[in-house]
Amino acid sequence: MTLSEFKKQLSSVSDLNFVLPNGTIVPKHFHVTEVGQITKHFIDCGGTVRNEKTVNFQLWEAGDFDHRLAPKKLNEIIALSEKVLGVEDAEIEVEYQSDTIGKYGLEFNGSQFLLMSKQTNCLANDSCGIPADKLKVNLIELQTEGKGACCTPGGGCC
Repeated sequence: MTLSEFKKQLSSVSDLNFVLPNGTIVPKHFHVTEVGQITKHFIDCGGTVRNEKTVNFQLWEAGDFDHRLAPKKLNEIIALSEKVLGVEDAEIEVEYQSDTIGKYGLEFNGSQFLLMSKQTNCLANDSCGIPADKLKVNLIELQTEGKGACCTPGGGCC
C-alpha cells in the first residue's frame, strides 16, 4: 500500500487498528514513533545498481495503556513528515517489535490495516546462477526419443 492509498483509507476509519499476520491485533495503546522515508541504494547479486524508496512507520507499545492514536492525529503526523522531510508517495513498510524488529507490508481490509509478512528474494534470478525450480516428474512418465534411447530391463544398455 502506498502512502496516498493509506491516507485515503485512514480518512474512512474512526479507530486505528493494525493486525499482525497471525491475526493478533496490535494493542490499542500503540504509538507511531516514526514516520519517514528510507532510501536504499544497493547493488544486487547480478551487479545491477538499484535505488528503492519506502515510507516507514514504526509502531511501538509502552506501558501507557490509556494512549489512543486517532486517525486524525496520524494524518497530522504524516502531513508534517511530508512538509518537513519531503516524504514522497511510496510503498509503506511498517516496523513492529516482536522477537526482533519485524518489517511488514501493509494492506487494508475495509476496516483494519493488515501487517503483511515480507519475504526476501533474489532480484537477479537470470544472472546470478541460481537454478530454476526443478520440474518434478515421475520417471515412468518420461518419454523415450527413440528405440534404445533409455535403459530398460533387458534393453542391453547396462
